[in-house]
Amino acid sequence: MKIPSLEGIIRRRMLVNFRVDPNVMKALLPAPFRPKLHHDYAIAGVCLIRLEKIRPEGMPEFLGISSENAAHRVAVEWTDPAGELREAVYIWRRDTGSWLGRLAGGRLFPGEHHAAKFYVEDDGVAVNFDMKSTDGAVSFRMRGREAEILPRSSCFASVAESSRFFENGCVGYSVTRDSHRMDGLRLQTREWRVRAFAVDEFKSSVFADPVRFPVGSVEFDHALVMRDIVHEWHRAEDIRTLDVT
Repeated sequence: MKIPSLEGIIRRRMLVNFRVDPNVMKALLPAPFRPKLHHDYAIAGVCLIRLEKIRPEGMPEFLGISSENAAHRVAVEWTDPAGELREAVYIWRRDTGSWLGRLAGGRLFPGEHHAAKFYVEDDGVAVNFDMKSTDGAVSFRMRGREAEILPRSSCFASVAESSRFFENGCVGYSVTRDSHRMDGLRLQTREWRVRAFAVDEFKSSVFADPVRFPVGSVEFDHALVMRDIVHEWHRAEDIRTLDVT
């Protein structure tokens, strides 16, 4: 039986975002999804999240677990059978450093995870982040610090504009072992506050892959950081897909 909801603390959540040619991104998405565009760009990226005190709702905090996690994702939208426009994030890969998270993900709560090793230095302002999946399929490295504004090259005009874009995508649909079903998970926060994060350097095996993203089809856009957010995870309705890339 699946646990209906979880609660805990988002100690640190970084959204590292890339602008992508929408035609390239569309080809990587399963139906019914299409890229949610911002100024004619698809917006994809990596969510790097430190979770603490994660436990079934109502259980004492000391029974909670902590973990470092990474999710490769893209903002999407689609029209449901009732003709309503809906939006979410499509997550094609989840990685975690928690063996319990891997065991429970997709069983006790939505979201199947791959095993990965994480190395993180975080002094509350600057972050040095490095992760490598155990299967060798994914790696991501980044170094940077909190900032006041987005890069001039960003397709978003301000932190507030970016914040609104991502706050609206609070439901994530992630790939499962069943190629025609995706787990749905809804993030509910008591407050939503983000800051810009200035990236000094990064290296992504996924976004540097010329097979998935041909040269010139993807560029780093900006990053955001959230800290110390009380939150809950709730199951969202699963989605049946026509094809999963």
